[in-house]
Amino acid sequence: MINQRGNAVWNGDIKGSGEISTQSGTVKAPYSVGARFQGEKGTNPEELIGAAHAGCYTMFLTGQLTKAGAQVKQIRTESKVTLDTSGEVPKVVKITLTTEGEVEGITQEEFQKQAENAKEHCPISQLLKAVPEMELASATLKS
Repeated sequence: MINQRGNAVWNGDIKGSGEISTQSGTVKAPYSVGARFQGEKGTNPEELIGAAHAGCYTMFLTGQLTKAGAQVKQIRTESKVTLDTSGEVPKVVKITLTTEGEVEGITQEEFQKQAENAKEHCPISQLLKAVPEMELASATLKS
């Protein structure tokens, strides 16, 4: 088993602010209600979930493609996390993945199949299955 830690400190009431950090010390970022809901400078939980998801998905997809014998030059992925604030409590209602790969020895159809498989099976995708909708918007193999 591997344990990784993330930490958060909040100062003050809801108008206050805080800092989110990671065990490795690589990420240490301010966060606040303004950054989460009003576009102010800083990060927010949804942005960090998107980054973690994109990283996990990309690594998982690369592993699958490598096992299949393809030559991976580069994979780029965006994970867009949609927060619906219209109800009584905010809810993550959708996650949209968009991925693009420079990969030799594979067809667009095989890349699409591998991309869909990674969406279903990477550890963070599995964790996020409680989100009502997760889609792979596009999986493009660059020539």
